[in-house]
Amino acid sequence: MHIRPYQKLIVWQEAHKLCLFIYRLTMNYPADERFGLISQMRRSSSSVPTNIAEGNVKKSLKERGHFFEISKASLEELHYQCLLSRDLKYISQKNFEELDDHVQRVSYILGKLRNSIK
Repeated sequence: MHIRPYQKLIVWQEAHKLCLFIYRLTMNYPADERFGLISQMRRSSSSVPTNIAEGNVKKSLKERGHFFEISKASLEELHYQCLLSRDLKYISQKNFEELDDHVQRVSYILGKLRNSIK
């Protein structure tokens, strides 16, 4: 198997782990959320590593930064959806804290990557 350049980025690796965690976690949500919160959280979480991967191949720094900004915005969207999930009692406080830590970690690394190309 060939490793793509984006797969070597620590921020992509962490975002991918977060995405997988969200997919596993949302399997336990109420069935009536399938087309609501579950779908939104899965789209938000997959958008983060997807945009990192796409941005990583852009030649222009401006374009690359644009994709990293989209990734960061998706991360913030996901964070709110996790907060909402906690308040709706779909996830525990412990799961929320784990998600919050992971979102913060990805956000920090992504911010550093974004600043490095300015």
